[in-house]
Amino acid sequence: MTRNFLERRTRTKEKVKEQKLIIAVGWLLFLPVFLIPGFDKYYNWSDVPLFLEIIGDIFVLAGYLIVIRVFRENSYASRVVEVYPGQKVITTGPYAIVRHPMYVGSLLMYGFTPIALGSFWALIGSVLLLILILFRILSEEKFLIENLEGYKDYLHKTRYRLIPGIW
Repeated sequence: MTRNFLERRTRTKEKVKEQKLIIAVGWLLFLPVFLIPGFDKYYNWSDVPLFLEIIGDIFVLAGYLIVIRVFRENSYASRVVEVYPGQKVITTGPYAIVRHPMYVGSLLMYGFTPIALGSFWALIGSVLLLILILFRILSEEKFLIENLEGYKDYLHKTRYRLIPGIW
């Protein structure tokens, strides 16, 4: 099981056309989120108070912990949008609360990384990356409805994608 999980996590070749575009744009946004803070620190563009950096660190850590919990619950968690023979819809653990808990963790990580690294300017790329993740979720759900048996029923059982009571 661990080997299959690692194989899925290291696969990067998207088959869905929309997802290929989302991933390509994502890389363009991902890099500045991590590069701009270095320039920001060097040139003193931002003056992020230490307490905000610490809060950012806490949220980034929370994001990682959520992703780890998702990995424990869902051995089918893949980097690419795909369905495997015999794959079942996961409805337990964090999946009982929201349909895309791994994206919750990712949003926390990418959303708070600029602050954790002391950069207000990197938030621009971070916000754009977060918006792109929302498009990825919508595209992914369309694919899962068509290709994963039981996913349509799961939509009715677990109503919210990311934030209970909101979306």
